Amino acid sequence: MIIDIHGHYTTTPPGHQAFRDAQLVRLDDPSRPAPPPAAISDDAIRESVQNNQLKLLRERGGDLMLFSPKASGMEHHVPDAATARDWARASNDLVHRVVGLFPRHFAGVCQLPQTPGGGLDDVVAELHRCVETLGFVGCNLNPDPSGGHWTSPPLTHPYWFPLYEAMTELDVPAMVHVSTSCNPSFHTLGAHYLNADTSVFMQFVEGDLFDRFPALRFVIPHGGGAVPYHWGRYRGLAMRMGRPDPAEHLADNVFFDTCVYHQPGIDLLHRVVGADNILFASEMLGAVRGVDPATGIAWDDTKQYLDRAGLTDAERHHVFEANARRVYPRLDARLTAEGR
Repeated sequence: MIIDIHGHYTTTPPGHQAFRDAQLVRLDDPSRPAPPPAAISDDAIRESVQNNQLKLLRERGGDLMLFSPKASGMEHHVPDAATARDWARASNDLVHRVVGLFPRHFAGVCQLPQTPGGGLDDVVAELHRCVETLGFVGCNLNPDPSGGHWTSPPLTHPYWFPLYEAMTELDVPAMVHVSTSCNPSFHTLGAHYLNADTSVFMQFVEGDLFDRFPALRFVIPHGGGAVPYHWGRYRGLAMRMGRPDPAEHLADNVFFDTCVYHQPGIDLLHRVVGADNILFASEMLGAVRGVDPATGIAWDDTKQYLDRAGLTDAERHHVFEANARRVYPRLDARLTAEGR
């Protein structure tokens, strides 16, 4: 079985964005009534997915995708808590409907209603709702709700502990994923995303988070940003600070996906990190679309790169299926109940 653990609903019907636009207009003019979520038909949802993510998933040989709201559309930098709560709920409900229409091909991962410096009560409540009521198997966690200004404490800080307690109770992992950059120095897709991946890994290297929460699991996307390329730097810094070797210290808690869009990058990720801590992912129809003219391969068709990476049969099984079922135990339970 081939499980793609990183997919976003980037092709939502237009009404969903219209709802968001109306939310933002109301923030500028509070005299307006709060807008209701868009009325979107099942046919509109089917059309938005069948000719996009589902079509590519089938064509590229995948079986199931973990599906979450559009990452850049989470827009956690908007400070109003009620707006964030309603936007997350509407976005997650739409993903839930996709899963209900295509249950063999999608599983839900939720957006959290984060705001810059905001409390976590709504965040924890939405996680519980999505996991316990909607059957989601994980969440996306933004380490920088400010959108590129980094006003939040590191992920090792006690500020985040209420969320980690809920994640541990529910036995779900978080993918570390920022949203839109509001800082013109950091391009959202080309800089901010990768900055966050790299920064969070260093936070984990420095901290003792997993001593307190040994069952906590994080997926760092986009191949870990700069981490595999600079693995020696992180090992050296860890030793200089009297910290354990990251390969041992983080092996049970931190994992990397394969959203790396060229062959040398995938090869390096495999050699440095190893198959036990890599999960197959593509983020298809996300940041990088189209075909590489030098190879004729779609940038985000990461399975083709893995097929050429020299993995053994056992390594392929880990990367394409077993690691996803281990890191996302609620997904494993669902698939097992379905006889898959």
